[in-house]
Amino acid sequence: MEIRIKLFPGGKIPERMSDNAVGFDIFARLDSAVTLKCGERNIIPAGFAIEVPAGFEAQIRPRSGLSLDYGLIIPNSPGTIDQDYRGEVKVIVANFGKEQITINNGDRIAQMIICPVASAELVIADELTESERGDGGFGSTGI
Repeated sequence: MEIRIKLFPGGKIPERMSDNAVGFDIFARLDSAVTLKCGERNIIPAGFAIEVPAGFEAQIRPRSGLSLDYGLIIPNSPGTIDQDYRGEVKVIVANFGKEQITINNGDRIAQMIICPVASAELVIADELTESERGDGGFGSTGI
């Protein structure tokens, strides 16, 4: 499948970093470095727009090494890029670590996965079909 992207000035095409990688690493497009103190969050432009095909979404997810080693997370993970959005992709990042983090232009900040999605229609119902779990919520099925 080919997916069209548009690069913004200084932007870099997302890249798979190994032959069998599912995700495309996303690079920061910054005029100047962004430093996040512990607990802070910011939005980082990624330097490209994407034309997501019908029936798909682009999911923006954390990079595992950044999360483990530095505490850099994506608080709305996975972020969704809808098929009708044509603006620059931007990534919300947060510092969940113990030290401040500096993000520089060109740093890999997240990964993007292209995923199929089902189209659904919501229908109002007076009752729902019974299930064994019922309305049991958080922790109701055990640890």
